Amino acid sequence: MDKDLPSIKKWVVLYPVYINSKKTVAEGRRISLEKACENPTCAEIGDCCSHFKVPFAIEIDKAYPRDFFQRGRVRVLLKKEDGTPYNPAIATRKQLMLRVAELVPRHPGRTKKQESASASTAGPSKSGKHGKKKR
Repeated sequence: MDKDLPSIKKWVVLYPVYINSKKTVAEGRRISLEKACENPTCAEIGDCCSHFKVPFAIEIDKAYPRDFFQRGRVRVLLKKEDGTPYNPAIATRKQLMLRVAELVPRHPGRTKKQESASASTAGPSKSGKHGKKKR
């Protein structure tokens, strides 16, 4: 870690659950459903932070308390020692969540996964009339 950066304990914590469109507000989502993205990972969030030129640290061994099986979180330093933001467009954690959620669906690893998944599901599909059985 660089000498000019303070201890990461003071940094903003960003769990993937905060921007996951598959989760409800009760399960931990913090932004609106329309702006959230589907199943983000810590690596994708970290790549977005590096794109925004904001210092970050990925903690793989940590888990979200409400969903303990979802592993990993990202710590982000939004402001410098003097209080000015590293990125003028991202001054608050809410702005960070919204910007990251916009960028994650366009992540290079995600677009490759979607192309391969759509190619494999192009098989024949069963369609038939299955209704209620008459007595």
